Amino acid sequence: MTQPQWDSCKAEQIYELPLMELIFRALSIHTQHFNVDEIELCSLLSIKTGACPEDCAYCPQSAHYQTDVERENLLPLEVVIAEAKKAKASGAKRFCMGAAWRNPPKKNFSTVIDMIKAVKNIGLETCVTLGMLNQQQALELRDAGLDFYNHNLDTSPEYYKKIITTRTYSDRIKTLHQITNAGIHVCCGGIIGMGETRQDRIALLVQLANLPKSPKSVPINRLIPFKGTPLETSENIDNIEFVRTIATTRIMLPTSIIRLSAGRIAMSEEMQALCFIAGANSIWLGNKLLTAKNPNSDSDMIMLKKMGFKVPHHA
Repeated sequence: MTQPQWDSCKAEQIYELPLMELIFRALSIHTQHFNVDEIELCSLLSIKTGACPEDCAYCPQSAHYQTDVERENLLPLEVVIAEAKKAKASGAKRFCMGAAWRNPPKKNFSTVIDMIKAVKNIGLETCVTLGMLNQQQALELRDAGLDFYNHNLDTSPEYYKKIITTRTYSDRIKTLHQITNAGIHVCCGGIIGMGETRQDRIALLVQLANLPKSPKSVPINRLIPFKGTPLETSENIDNIEFVRTIATTRIMLPTSIIRLSAGRIAMSEEMQALCFIAGANSIWLGNKLLTAKNPNSDSDMIMLKKMGFKVPHHA
């Protein structure tokens, strides 16, 4: 049996380097695998909102909590197509569709398949996040032309039980295996700032780095505390600690796209610049991420141009 490439001791040594050295190493690795003036722009749409049976402590869409999120049924196909066209016009390369399900219901699955095919026809990469999958569902998604499936591990195996009780860590790993076995690219990351320790953040990165196949995309979310959820009073994670997480992710997952995801709305341009220097090379476009606020595309384009990133001419 081969030994995992990363263990917590090795990862901790990287994470705790002096900040300048950590960022220098991350940037050096980044330049080996990517052009530093390129950034991947993606768009995210909630195609079915609220009433989720899972009890994820960070999520305002959980049916377990009283939040401001209103339940919405699966969007009509024509609405999704219109939103995908808008996303493409804004410069997005990939269009991700998220549904608040534990696993996709049979009655809705064929509609999601139609959505994937329609978005592909527009000329965008496709991604969905629908909860847990069985092998047959994964194969059907692949046959529809799905490029990516998002299924985050969220946090460390140890801390996970304090955040979610309705499904296990092994459930998540199993779905990731189904996706990989079907030949679909994995998009998998986590949420930082849920009260976890530094050791938990390191343990999450070890899990991601030791997956049988490195995730093609790694979204790193900064917790947005939603009113009505168990984490509504969480303190913001220290900015430098967050940058450390980004830099360590780049070193441990050198060829993955690292997406600076939820939480950018509360980050200054300087904070985001540090994250890009540390190895992040993707963001979500649009003023809404499922139910969370996000900077608007115009301000993002101004920021990215200011930093010297190549952005689409039509954006």
